[in-house]
Amino acid sequence: MVITRTPLRISFFGGGTDLPAWFCRHGGEVISTTIDKYIYINCRVLPPFFPHRHRIAYSRVETVDELGDIAHPAVRAIFEHFNVRTGMDLHYDADVPANSGLGSSSSFVVGLIKAVLALGGRMVSQRTLADLAITIEQEQMRESVGLQDQIAAAFGGFNHIEFIPGDGYRVNKITVSQAVVDRIHSSLMLFFTGFQRFASTIEQKKIAGIENRTSERLMCQMADITRQATQILTGGGDIARWGHLLHESWEVKKALCDGVSNPGIDEIYERARRAGATGGKLLGAGGGGCMLLWVEQDRQSQVKSALTGLTHIPFRFDTTGSTVIYYKEDQYGQPF
Repeated sequence: MVITRTPLRISFFGGGTDLPAWFCRHGGEVISTTIDKYIYINCRVLPPFFPHRHRIAYSRVETVDELGDIAHPAVRAIFEHFNVRTGMDLHYDADVPANSGLGSSSSFVVGLIKAVLALGGRMVSQRTLADLAITIEQEQMRESVGLQDQIAAAFGGFNHIEFIPGDGYRVNKITVSQAVVDRIHSSLMLFFTGFQRFASTIEQKKIAGIENRTSERLMCQMADITRQATQILTGGGDIARWGHLLHESWEVKKALCDGVSNPGIDEIYERARRAGATGGKLLGAGGGGCMLLWVEQDRQSQVKSALTGLTHIPFRFDTTGSTVIYYKEDQYGQPF
């Protein structure tokens, strides 16, 4: 039996520039961090005493005999990728709801890949793990999503990720003082809006519009904001400027395509701003999920009161990436 724990992520700047349709021609960069909210995968070889071959438990329970009959697209794709030959028993748990904008889909994929590999007696590097997740999501599942979530989940930590035309990506660990990290953390508030959405639907709209001159201009603005945020970190600038940059980034993101925001989301954001938030954004593709806000500490109680009815999510930064937290050799064999 193997249990993996894989972190969710907060993407601060550059979301959208990690789409292959964009960065393969223009390059891209993202600043993100993983947090102490996790996806847990409990996976074992199913003993041969059951009337079914595979059991997969998430928001529903599947009991099937053939890999092709598994309804969960990520589980089916991963089991088929590794040509799993034994029966499998899989249980999934998460600290936040699905479709929350925290990269849970890719964290699930990364965590399950790590679990299946561990059951097979294999450990791989963080980069190999991220590459496998990207391949399975992009090529097998045909998901219209970027690359940042898989990388964040596999590597963990506070990173500046560069996407290089023709050369893949480079993960740069952000090395700043603990005082700066604490300053960033203490200025952030995370709320679940209550709206859930499917990222791939919105990302498909963004991809369709990338060739549009207006979208190209907006994406270039997004990349420029990310560079400004990076310069503040590396050049010792005023970190409070991040709040204003988050606001600028959100205004650009909303202009990219329909569906990124809606009147309900706009109203929540304006309430937070009136109460003292400097800036913020919806995490993920947009349309719902979690809203990240930059709020100086002396205004946080006012913002929390203004957003009564929304779930406030306290969090800490995570540095571990996807991790095997329990391993016991399975007496019924290996999955591949």
